[in-house]
Amino acid sequence: MKIVKVSDKKSVREFLNVVDLVYKGDSAYVRPLDVQVEQIFNPLLNDFYNHGSAERFILNDDSGKTIGRVAAFINEKKAFGYTQPTGGMGFFECINNKDAAFMLFDRAKQWLLEHGMEAMDGPINFGENDNFWGLLVEGFTSPAFGMQYNPPYYRGFFESYGFSEYFEQVTNHLDLSKPFPERFWTIAKRVVAREEYYFRHFSWKEAEKFVADFVNVYSDAWQFHDNFTPITPGTLHKSLREAKAFMDEEFIWFVYHNDDPIAFFIMFPDVNQIIKHFKGKMNFANKLKFVYYKWRNEMTRARVVIMGVKPRYQRLGIESGIFYQLKDVVARKTYLKELELSWVGDFNPKMRALHESMGATRGKIHITYRYIFDPAKREEQRAGKIPVDTKYRN
Repeated sequence: MKIVKVSDKKSVREFLNVVDLVYKGDSAYVRPLDVQVEQIFNPLLNDFYNHGSAERFILNDDSGKTIGRVAAFINEKKAFGYTQPTGGMGFFECINNKDAAFMLFDRAKQWLLEHGMEAMDGPINFGENDNFWGLLVEGFTSPAFGMQYNPPYYRGFFESYGFSEYFEQVTNHLDLSKPFPERFWTIAKRVVAREEYYFRHFSWKEAEKFVADFVNVYSDAWQFHDNFTPITPGTLHKSLREAKAFMDEEFIWFVYHNDDPIAFFIMFPDVNQIIKHFKGKMNFANKLKFVYYKWRNEMTRARVVIMGVKPRYQRLGIESGIFYQLKDVVARKTYLKELELSWVGDFNPKMRALHESMGATRGKIHITYRYIFDPAKREEQRAGKIPVDTKYRN
């Protein structure tokens, strides 16, 4: 077997297409669009190259057939905020062969060592954590857009190599045919009745304002997250442009206290329910098919990607108020059957409690692993928990 660096059109094609071998016969798998993956490794399109670097590799067997892949990368804004400088590995795919998997892990480790790293997290994304993040270990059903899917045997590869759990990610599901607990709506009605609060859904006409409001809330609400780094307006504009073809303005909400933005909620229709037909390609024919499937309301599920509330407004029922606004929207869109609430780390007990209060049921579990290179320094590390009561800590 031989490791090859991705450096030309042929190796890029093999990097993308190896999933056809790995997932042959797996009806739950949805191949991401090739263009979506390639944007991550294009320095002109991925802002993370402004403060980081990445490299990709494929693994060929003795006959030259590609049987695996991996990427290694460094986000310099976060890498040096840990006890050991920590890089990332991701986009790992491999046939069910332990030796092959370990060769790919070794190559990612070697590249990171050459660039001054002493540990690696994986599988993660060279970008925001709403896409391609974590190893699926429970709930091997068809994934929502951006969510990781992998064969069950990957877990054995990671853990036998020496990766240990850094944090657990839970995805919960809401069956829209079942009513919310009445107590949830009682709290929501009380919040929306207060004149000082008002709720607005996103509008493309005021995209600049909403992006600025998102940054405002995010910078405040995420300050207690482990190794927090601010988000840039450019990154948000890019995400909005990529989602414009399938997003719904009424699925994105902002909350204001008088004129101060205090919370946001972002949900996207699950475009994977359409993309599953395309085998990774978005050519002209598939663009026409996309319009047709969208018109037919093929997207019966929506994924809640992110929700944030400024600390001093937490535990006041603001989240309940957002879902109260969303209730009428969902009622009008009768084709919607399910909401996927993804994902919440075990470091975020407040958000997990919110999901439980809505009557959500567990759908999937992913794990983000950490591997420390030096055995002498190898000890269990866990992501820092967000304090339950951050209301008065800012």
